[in-house]
Amino acid sequence: MATSDAPFSSSLLVVWTDLVRRRAKLVAVATLVITLAAAAYVAHAFAVNTNTADMLARDLPFQQANRALLQAFPQDKNTLVAVVEGDNPDLVEDGADALAAALTAEPQRFGHVFYPQGDPFFRRQGLLYLESRQLQRLTDRLAQAQPFLGALAADPSLRGLFGLVTLAAEHLAKGGADSGGMALAPLLDAIAAQIEAQAAGRFDRLSWTTLMSGDAIAADGTGEGVSTTPRRLIVLQPPLDFHALRPARAAIEGVHALAREQGLTAERGLSVRLTGEVALADDELISARVGQATPELISFTLVSIIALLCFRSVRLSLAALITVVVGVVWTAALASALVGALNLISLAFFVLFIGFAVDFGIHYALRHKEGLDLGLDAKAALARAAAGVGIALCLCALCAAIGFFSFIPTSYVGLAELGFIAGLGMAVALFTNLTILPALLTLLPVRGTPAGPDLGVGAAKQALSRWIGRRPLPVLAGTVGLVMAAVAVAPSVRFDFDPLNLKDANSPSVQALRALMEDGTAGIYAIAVLEPSLAEAEALAKRARGLAEVADADTVNQFLPTDQDTKLAAVETMALILEPALARARVAPPTVEETIAALDRLKAALQRLAAAGGTDAAAAARVLSAFERLPAGGADAAALKELQERLVAGLPARLEALRLSLTAGPVGLADLPADLRQRWLAEDGRARVEIAPAERVDGDTAALGRFVRAVQTIAPLAVGGPVVIYEGGQEILKAFLQAAATAVVAIALLLLIVLRNRRDVIFVFIPLALAALFTVAASVVMNVPFNFANVIVLPLLFGLGVTESLNLVVRERQEGGPAPMMATCTPRAVLFSALTMIAAFGTLALSDHPGIASMGLLLAVAITLTLLCTVIVLPALMTAMNQRAAAGGAGPAEPSPITPAKR
Repeated sequence: MATSDAPFSSSLLVVWTDLVRRRAKLVAVATLVITLAAAAYVAHAFAVNTNTADMLARDLPFQQANRALLQAFPQDKNTLVAVVEGDNPDLVEDGADALAAALTAEPQRFGHVFYPQGDPFFRRQGLLYLESRQLQRLTDRLAQAQPFLGALAADPSLRGLFGLVTLAAEHLAKGGADSGGMALAPLLDAIAAQIEAQAAGRFDRLSWTTLMSGDAIAADGTGEGVSTTPRRLIVLQPPLDFHALRPARAAIEGVHALAREQGLTAERGLSVRLTGEVALADDELISARVGQATPELISFTLVSIIALLCFRSVRLSLAALITVVVGVVWTAALASALVGALNLISLAFFVLFIGFAVDFGIHYALRHKEGLDLGLDAKAALARAAAGVGIALCLCALCAAIGFFSFIPTSYVGLAELGFIAGLGMAVALFTNLTILPALLTLLPVRGTPAGPDLGVGAAKQALSRWIGRRPLPVLAGTVGLVMAAVAVAPSVRFDFDPLNLKDANSPSVQALRALMEDGTAGIYAIAVLEPSLAEAEALAKRARGLAEVADADTVNQFLPTDQDTKLAAVETMALILEPALARARVAPPTVEETIAALDRLKAALQRLAAAGGTDAAAAARVLSAFERLPAGGADAAALKELQERLVAGLPARLEALRLSLTAGPVGLADLPADLRQRWLAEDGRARVEIAPAERVDGDTAALGRFVRAVQTIAPLAVGGPVVIYEGGQEILKAFLQAAATAVVAIALLLLIVLRNRRDVIFVFIPLALAALFTVAASVVMNVPFNFANVIVLPLLFGLGVTESLNLVVRERQEGGPAPMMATCTPRAVLFSALTMIAAFGTLALSDHPGIASMGLLLAVAITLTLLCTVIVLPALMTAMNQRAAAGGAGPAEPSPITPAKR
């Protein structure tokens, strides 16, 4: 029971604990009912928002500008990008066309479909978008191939192809200078590759696009605007189910299912990867949920093991862990009801709560166990625990809640939500440990003698106490040295607030986006500006191009081909040469016998070419060798039918595309597809400007800052990824400083009011300040920059660490000095509380989500450093000050006013 001089608040806790003890079964039943109801609610209402932009306050200027841009161009919101890729440009084009058509046919599932590469406008006007040099090279090549293309247009079959190759081979075998318009060796190699694939049972098709264009485009020497990988992009705006944990799951799985139905599979040389805002968010949800499930399981397992080692009692451990589980469920229910969808930062409250709740439970249960070891009965031991540690736990919970609630006024909504939930969690943790835990300790009584091995903890504690008592000054001197080293290292701390770096680099959406970024297809680091008119947008783009930090600036006018007169003249010349050839009448398809006869003539010609030597001999020999791998040397009806599909099935479509491109005409703004114009020109006439950086800014915070600041000098309301990253980072740093200052001041005032002793308040804060400094230095040494997720570590450090230093300071005042304090159960409780926190937070480092993993790593480091500063540096400082006071003749320090004197 409480002593007669115990404060009134301690007496209240004793009365409450006795009431809980006497109604233990009722408390247990009520807890079970409430927990089951809360769990059912969480299963129904739990949701996660992965949009990192929503982690910042909506009223920030750049957030408002970003919303204005999305309102003007709603096509940019909630986009899902299907990336169709392969080695064969013909297969990629046909596959993307088929997939786009299938997606367009189901608007209720996939929403609006934007597929500019398949738009008839670009199929007709495509030649005008080539660089002039590329167009000239292509014109020259197709002009040389005119006889070849004309013959194939009239007879697009194996007979036609074999006949042309036969003529060319015979010409070269006789010493001819050319092969009639197309280099023969590349064609022979392409034919041989298809025959070899057929013999091996491997799917493939001959790419006539590659043969016709050759290196006229891809190897122009400039590489401008040309992807090294055949690729097509299809942009969707699918409806999302925000009541589901994965709102885009149906759309994403539907796209993949349609792709398989249309034959866009790896077996057919194609792949479909999904990226864009929707896919990135979905993969991040998977990463956060799946990646966090394993750490939570490991965390709970490690916490359970540590509890067993700490209590040396299965019943005590079980009581503490049940209390933790109950508290987690209750807090999750409160969070779902009061906050709604959690963000990727506030998700961390699960593990944070485990650490805190176990910490409170360890202090309470160990104090209860200490009373039993002293020979008290269960009733008296519970009363002693409530009187001895109850108020300290209340103060710890209040200090931690202040630390968490200090996040709420900041503009960092992600941090504010975590602070609100964690602050509620402190109240839940305190209530459950002062109510449910005593009830469980009553229903699961334990004896007062140790029930398990101590593992040398007691001996180590005594040795540490003696060492610190004898040598406090060397400990403090070593600490000063470490502080000087940390101060030298800390200025090199880095901040990386790019949300892309917080995503799982191995997720399909991130890999697809990185691939698009590498070849310049995706400009996610471009800045966007909304101007009142196209004329003003053009003027701004011109000014932007004059900035050293800007590579280029575009408006909708970028889609108007340059040098149109020259290019149209080249297309007209090409049409005069090719159109008569492409318009030749088709001959009747060949019979099997005619095809076999053409094959025989081809083999004979290739044999003569191979025997003649020269540059084409090896390719001719390769074709002959490949035919020998087919049934009957290729002269088999089924084999010829398959070969026809492989070699010439795609030819008519390519020739028709070529014919259509020869009808190109002048292009003005009004001629552009409406769907494209609407992505650059709003309905009210406002126009978008996109500004690309001159430097590579991903992963380079300094370069990104230079780019953003330069653009803001001419466009203060600029938006886009770089602005969100830069301005968001600045807001987060301000929020961090604001929260840290608020927490320190509020906690210090509270401690001064309650403890009424400046010395004790200083003792509470010294381990926290040292741990914070050492954590910053550790982030530099480990090369772990602060980011959107782990920046919460330092503010959390005050909320987390204050519980341990405060418990130690209060117990030191109760016992009359650091030496007797080290002989109590409090240092053991501090040690195992810290170990449970390290286990709880450290396992987050195993998450597949890089942000959560970095947060777990830094939290584990921070708590480890806090433990060392609390159990080594703080007792050494207390001892040194007591020795100095004793040498000066000062009397003993007065006991703490918040707890009763020791018994």
